[in-house]
Amino acid sequence: MDRALCCFIDTAMIIIEPSSTVQAETPAKSTLTRFLNRAQKAVGLTGQVDVLLTSDARIKTLNRNFRRKNKPTDVLSFPAPEEIFDEHAGDLAISLDTAARQAAAFGHTLAAEVRILMLHGLLHLNGMDHEIDSGEMAAREAELRKELRLTATLIERSTAKPPRSRVSKAATAKRSGGAKTRRRP
Repeated sequence: MDRALCCFIDTAMIIIEPSSTVQAETPAKSTLTRFLNRAQKAVGLTGQVDVLLTSDARIKTLNRNFRRKNKPTDVLSFPAPEEIFDEHAGDLAISLDTAARQAAAFGHTLAAEVRILMLHGLLHLNGMDHEIDSGEMAAREAELRKELRLTATLIERSTAKPPRSRVSKAATAKRSGGAKTRRRP
């Protein structure tokens, strides 16, 4: 195999579309590429993985066209056909808009959220599916999260409540005129 081609196959391509509203906060491509390569190796994927960092509008279109779900989502995985899987494992699309909202809700940076979504997408590219398995993907994601020094994984968060606001009870009571507010069920 040609050395130039070999090097290209092992290199991830990260594309950041200018349409995202949080593009200025997006981590550097070099930082994301280093993480993607480490995570890919940890997951056990050998082929190239390309990542599109995009907007809610664009990911909604992709979700509608490929999954028949007319709503934005955080990450989509597109596994490559089996014939080329060793050279190209597949593609990921991540909504920076959704990632930014999730990062704020869970109290970490956009960069951390994008890494969590990349790991989740890589596991899907590797054939795992938390919607139909018996917890295997969740267990593997938790294991890799520790190895890659990430905060709570996507699957762990989807089964837990978001962290409480850091606003004090006194501030909440003051805003509501001292009345107790009822929590939503």
